[in-house]
Amino acid sequence: MNEADDAILEYLQELETDTGHRIALPPTAIWYNLVVELGVLDRSQNTISRRMNVLADAGLLEKIDEKRGYYRVTDRGIAYLEGELDANELEQDD
Repeated sequence: MNEADDAILEYLQELETDTGHRIALPPTAIWYNLVVELGVLDRSQNTISRRMNVLADAGLLEKIDEKRGYYRVTDRGIAYLEGELDANELEQDD
């Protein structure tokens, strides 16, 4: 887990609606918002896309549209952000 992973997960968690619907976005939209609009990261689009694949492999993100590459945060991703699951546990699950 690194700074980009946390930023990606936190951004997607913040997009959850009041009714609990989790918004799904493609890596390019995540990159644009985190790097260009908000300036919280200095990473390439490829890095963000690669990290989102890693997060999906760890069960922290769910790829909901294979063709278009849309991802949303999972319950496991929320648990990680809330401190209920730490990075060491993620490595043990691999």
